[in-house]
Amino acid sequence: LADADLNEGIVAGCLRRESTMNFLSANEANLEGVPDPQVLALAAEQNRILVSHDFQTMPRHFGDFLQARGSSPGVLLVPQYLPIGDAIEELVLIWAATDAEEWKDRILRIPLP
Repeated sequence: LADADLNEGIVAGCLRRESTMNFLSANEANLEGVPDPQVLALAAEQNRILVSHDFQTMPRHFGDFLQARGSSPGVLLVPQYLPIGDAIEELVLIWAATDAEEWKDRILRIPLP
């Protein structure tokens, strides 16, 4: 699930590269103006990993969410300065080479070290 702050070009590029990728844009999910805790709850309800540019507030909200709810599909944070092509490559690689369970209850910055 793309957070409202995520560059839509990243979602579009991922879907162009891998049409079977189940990557819901913030626009499709009507997330504009939805507070982070509600976005995290929606992602959890739909069993979707959240992808965001929000390094400022999302980590705190994610921690609060885990304490309150106990579990999350996970969050991937993409730096704003990361070139769109690199972000697409990283996300497609993560989608293709890992299992969703590997990201459960984790918040990670991409690119991965």
